[in-house]
Amino acid sequence: MEREFEQLTDREILASIDSALDALTDDRLRLPTDAEQLSLLRDVIRLSGRLHGFEQQLAARIEKSQTVWNERRTSTRTWLAESMNLTPREAARIIRAGQGLARFPLIGSATLVGVVLPVQAEAITGVLAQLPKEFDDNTIIEAQGLMVGFAETHNSAELRRLTSHLIEVLSPDTADRLEAKRVEQQERRAQTRRCLDFTGDGDGSVLIRGSLPIADAEPLMQIVEAYAAAQKRGLERLDPQAEYITPAMRRADGLIAMVAAHSRRQVAPRNGGDRPRIVITLSHDKLTKHCADAGLGASLVRDGHPVAASVVRRLLCDADLLPVVLGSYSEPLDVGRSVRLVTPAIRAALELRDGGCIFPGCDAPPGRCEAHHVVPWWAGGVTALRNLVLVCPHHHGILEPSRDPNADRWKILFRADGIPMVVPPRRVDPAQRPRIHARLTTRH
Repeated sequence: MEREFEQLTDREILASIDSALDALTDDRLRLPTDAEQLSLLRDVIRLSGRLHGFEQQLAARIEKSQTVWNERRTSTRTWLAESMNLTPREAARIIRAGQGLARFPLIGSATLVGVVLPVQAEAITGVLAQLPKEFDDNTIIEAQGLMVGFAETHNSAELRRLTSHLIEVLSPDTADRLEAKRVEQQERRAQTRRCLDFTGDGDGSVLIRGSLPIADAEPLMQIVEAYAAAQKRGLERLDPQAEYITPAMRRADGLIAMVAAHSRRQVAPRNGGDRPRIVITLSHDKLTKHCADAGLGASLVRDGHPVAASVVRRLLCDADLLPVVLGSYSEPLDVGRSVRLVTPAIRAALELRDGGCIFPGCDAPPGRCEAHHVVPWWAGGVTALRNLVLVCPHHHGILEPSRDPNADRWKILFRADGIPMVVPPRRVDPAQRPRIHARLTTRH
């Protein structure tokens, strides 16, 4: 069979593989034992890896020969991205992986025969590229053989950590000196690669992608982890509808809390004469009459992205208002002064009374809390101590009223002496008994 395929062109071989895959459908999958199904999955991953390795090396050969430039007068990355609907980053990664396999042919050959998976190969070529320039060709060939052997027992993450070990094996007498030099070079590369990008995903989120040198990233990770650890759930853990929070989600919450704390203290440098702030634009009618509606029609000024009504309701609890009079063609005619809804005096009284988030079980201090209007400002609620409580950002989202006044949700009531109480929804407590934070009961 192999000799028959040798007579075919590459395109004809790929057409044969394509036809075979057409025949490989779910309705003909008749494996009598679990063991056979597991074996089939391993074979599929191995076969897919071989094809992926061929794809990468083909892309690298095309890049090296300038085929795309000769044919289309554009770069390989641009052509690949446009013709296959890939992002430029995805196209570049295919080419870069193929170039690594071409640079270290033993790894390329191992990938083509399925001994090394593409993700392992990418890790291995990254390790080999960091080896000291003092190593001659024979030493590099030896290193490739060692890494192919390691691939039998190590995954891609583990393979990436083998650089130091590889240097010790290949050059034990000079390992310390070479390793020190390698680490210095690695630090210089990390500095040149540092970056931070924010990209909208088109579905209401912003993708954050970046790279920092290890020593510079460590404080950031420690601070975010500290904020994440402080994001403790309170009474709502009893709620069957409460969101399950993964460690990654908790770190995201920690980053948000860190930025919120930075913003509250107003320690950021001024930009354009003003402190950094989120700016939302919406008409006065929508603000006062339709804020309880789902179709709010608000948007961010910076990029015009629409903002959910629930988010605007939360932001309005403790926001600056900047009235702007518009002409018939929406041109600004007059801009009024920004007025703080919660004054410093009220904020101080809130912190003195509540001592932090009032949600039972939450220990967020006042500095990490937001002022929440129990009766929303947009619904006629006053900005007064009798209508305000301190809540952390997490519990603010839980307590913020929805557009349905009869919804089974968490609520706030005030005791006769002005102490705030949290009322659980019926799904948590059918009797809806008010709960008071232990901090408040102890104090009063």
